[in-house]
Amino acid sequence: MANFDVLDLGGKKVGSIELADEVFAPSQVNEALLWEAVKHYRAALRQGTAATKNRTGVSGSGKKLWKQKGTGRARIGSVRSPLWRHGATVHGPRPRSYDYAFPRKARRSALRHALSAKLAAGQLMVVEHWEIETHKTKALANTLTKMGVGGSALLVGTEVSEKVVLAANNNPKVLTIESLGVNVYDLLKYDQVVFSKEAILALQEVVKP
Repeated sequence: MANFDVLDLGGKKVGSIELADEVFAPSQVNEALLWEAVKHYRAALRQGTAATKNRTGVSGSGKKLWKQKGTGRARIGSVRSPLWRHGATVHGPRPRSYDYAFPRKARRSALRHALSAKLAAGQLMVVEHWEIETHKTKALANTLTKMGVGGSALLVGTEVSEKVVLAANNNPKVLTIESLGVNVYDLLKYDQVVFSKEAILALQEVVKP
C-alpha cells in the first residue's frame, strides 16, 4: 500500500488515501493488453449500419428479358443482375455488430495497467469531492487551473454532481464519468485523470485481482 495525496478543489492537500500495489504498481505496463482493450472498446462503438442492396433489394422486374438461346445476345435472367447498371451489389456490406468477446479478467487487468501508467506519468489526481458552487463552464475551468490540471481532463466520481456535468458539457477537453464506467480508452485519451476520493477507492476494489 502506498499513500497518495488528496486535494481540495483549490489544490491544497487535505488528506491522503492508500492505493493498493496490486492495482497501481504492476511490475511492467502491458502495452499489448492496453492496445487490445482500446481496440475492443472502439469496435463496440462502431454502428455497423453500412449496407448495400443485393438482388432481393433492388427494384425491378424478375422477368427474363429475352429467350435463353437463338438471339445471338448474351443470356440474361433479370434487370436486377449485378452485371447491369442499377443492378444489385455483389458481396457488399450488410448490417452487423463489430463487437467481440473480451474476457472480464483481461478488461480488469487492462484497467490496472492503464491506471498504473497514469500514476507513473504523474497524470492522476485525487480530490476530496466534486461539489462545486456553480454550473458555469468558466468556473470549472478556473477550478481545474487552480488544481494544476492542464490540457484535457477526465473527471471521475461515484455520482458526479449535476453542476459538474453541466459545466463540463460545453468544454470539449473535459469529460465527466462515474467510477464504474471508467474504461481504458478514456484513461489513455485524456491528459489528466482526476478522481474523487470515493471514486478511486470504489474502482480500486472492483479491479483488484
